[in-house]
Amino acid sequence: MDMKNDKRIYTMSREKPVLAVLKMGFPLIAGMIIMVLYNLVDTFFIGLLRDDYQLAAVNMAYPVMMISIAISNMVGTGASSLIARCLGAQDREKACHTLTVGWLLTLINSTIVAAAGLIFLPVIVRGLGAQANTYDYTRQYVQVILIGSLFTMGNYTFGQLLRSEGSVKYSVAGMMAGTLANIILDPVFIFLLGMEIRGAAIATILGNALGMGVSVLFYAQGKTLLKPSPAYIRPKADIVKEIFWVGIPASLETLLTSTAYIVNNNLAVSYGELVVAAMGIAQKILSLGNYIYQGFAAGVQPIMGYNYGARNYDRMMDVLKAGLLVVSAAELCVMVVYGITAPSLVGIFTESGQVIAVGAKVLRTLMWILPFVGATSMSRMSFQAMGKPKHAFAITLVRQLILYIPLLLLLNHLFAFEGMIWAQPVTELIMMAASVWLLSSVIKTEKRRRYLGMR
Repeated sequence: MDMKNDKRIYTMSREKPVLAVLKMGFPLIAGMIIMVLYNLVDTFFIGLLRDDYQLAAVNMAYPVMMISIAISNMVGTGASSLIARCLGAQDREKACHTLTVGWLLTLINSTIVAAAGLIFLPVIVRGLGAQANTYDYTRQYVQVILIGSLFTMGNYTFGQLLRSEGSVKYSVAGMMAGTLANIILDPVFIFLLGMEIRGAAIATILGNALGMGVSVLFYAQGKTLLKPSPAYIRPKADIVKEIFWVGIPASLETLLTSTAYIVNNNLAVSYGELVVAAMGIAQKILSLGNYIYQGFAAGVQPIMGYNYGARNYDRMMDVLKAGLLVVSAAELCVMVVYGITAPSLVGIFTESGQVIAVGAKVLRTLMWILPFVGATSMSRMSFQAMGKPKHAFAITLVRQLILYIPLLLLLNHLFAFEGMIWAQPVTELIMMAASVWLLSSVIKTEKRRRYLGMR
């Protein structure tokens, strides 16, 4: 396949910045919004059981899914960053070798996660904040999710690997197939087979299995720029090192987010388990808006990696500016919609007046993160694409450990529940300014060094 004239390479290397951001971002946003339906669909159908404790359990179990994604993100982000830079430097062989190693590491990691998680299942469920009314429901859901770790992690990682070569549509196809399967299977397992919350978890895993299978099929049919090969099954030390060098900080970012989520849930439990259910609904509705900025950030990532490999720093700055403009405008529109329709949106998932009132309040507070958080995410993912994990991790470390968790505890102590839910908007406002400044400074420094080296 002629990579130089491939449309995917043209988009990353020469397409107008705004169009490149839209072409790479929109399919991902569509796919990610579909992906969030995995959790929204579970929440919706569990809500039809009219059991708020099962609804709370789904929310409590969510960090386990996040941790699985964090570990798959380690491989997916690390390998994708290296693949994009190899393509920019015209090194196809190393890109194929990296892809193969990514597949192998996914199999190994998912096996470890499943085994360790099942061994320590009771400890995990207690740590998630489950109490008497929610313990058994949370245990059932988490157990199934752990058993299906390969499919969850494979679906996520293979999607990232497809995006690294610009095959965004193929990545989205896997997401869509998996989510549609989940939508169809949820009522079957929850109601028809009478499995309730366990059935929701089984449907989620089967959906991920189908999504992963679709991605594998695209590779097997030769529709991708790159293909895994048995010739590269033996990892090279430099490739593995580079994957983990970039991937571990990316994984820690998701793990720290999961930690913050658990702290948040444990604080919320003190206000009642129904408050946990309300916050879970609000956060999942908000995630539809989150996936817009995450989609654009993920779409920008391979563009930045490719052009960093090609040392085209001017294009990197142009793409960054275009990305910030597009994501800010989109998120402002979403924020307005949430502000107007919050009670109605929460009411889709529950008939409880208390849950609706609290959920709407949470959603109308958390929606203020949307104009700011996209810039932070785009900056962090750009650093990952450039192979600069220290900078990406610095953003994460400051955001979660130095700002968000301390603010969560402090504001909860000073202003109770009202203060707790305002911790994240305050954090994201500060991080927007800091992360964009850092990324712009690094790109300008790289450009200056290249200029001086050429003289």
